[in-house]
Amino acid sequence: MKIIRGITNLKNQFTQCVLTLGNFDGVHLGHQQLINHLINKGKELNLPTVVMLFEPQPLEFFSPNNAPSRLTSFQEKVIFIEKLGVDYIIAIPFTQTFANMSADRFIQDWLINKLQAKYITIGDDFRFGFDRKGDINLLQKYAHNNDFVVESMPTFVWNNCRISSTAVRQALLNSDFHLAHCLLGRDYTIQGRVVHGNALARQLGFPTANIHLHRKKPALQGVYLVKAKNSCSNQSYHGIANIGIRPTIDGKKAILEVNLFDFSDDIYGQYLDISFVQKLRDEKKFDSLAELKQQITQDVCTAKKISAQLTN
Repeated sequence: MKIIRGITNLKNQFTQCVLTLGNFDGVHLGHQQLINHLINKGKELNLPTVVMLFEPQPLEFFSPNNAPSRLTSFQEKVIFIEKLGVDYIIAIPFTQTFANMSADRFIQDWLINKLQAKYITIGDDFRFGFDRKGDINLLQKYAHNNDFVVESMPTFVWNNCRISSTAVRQALLNSDFHLAHCLLGRDYTIQGRVVHGNALARQLGFPTANIHLHRKKPALQGVYLVKAKNSCSNQSYHGIANIGIRPTIDGKKAILEVNLFDFSDDIYGQYLDISFVQKLRDEKKFDSLAELKQQITQDVCTAKKISAQLTN
């Protein structure tokens, strides 16, 4: 799979394509079925498959403080979409200039002239263009006169629950990781590279692997029992994770800190997949580091008991 960053970097990678476009936050089962359908259509027409993403996601651009929490970073989306077998991702920088583009111009200049899409499929609720005036009906008007086919994918349902990024966020908010798994088709994970932190956790006796979240508002907040898989060594561990701003030390930016049980290796620079098993408590501000250390000790004890029960 190849990533094309911006429409200006679309040169002659392909002449025609089959296309879908959207946010694809979470790359949940609905997204996966849509993309799998696109791949099958690409094989049928002998054309490359293209997924168009927007970064930042539109609501993050228009209302950064009120946008929904983010399920997946851009890099995580790329990883999940690549596993499905897509040929190209076109990552569009969502800027004011792009936001001002009319839906008609977007279809004519980008989808028809530049991408030469012969088949386009989108979710039934997807909107695009200035004032969100673009939809499946507008695409179909252009399709009749421009030799391409448009198809809207129906809403996918699991156990009477509409599969959507919103439903996944709600499941995570409720700490219902089983439901999240059913909607995603996999455990909810956060992937990232281990970076150096401020070493405070190590001073407290609980060294952590620190992972930047690459999103302003994560979908989880608090302390969790987690499973961690090292992408480099393929080894897995249980541990305890805090995801939040660390109010006791007046943190400003959310980060993921993971303490792996009975582990002391140097894994800086390596990549971990953190999957969330059970929530232990909300993040809170403590009056002193001594209180924080006491709470972490209790959290680790609780998490190890749960881990032992799950293992048995």
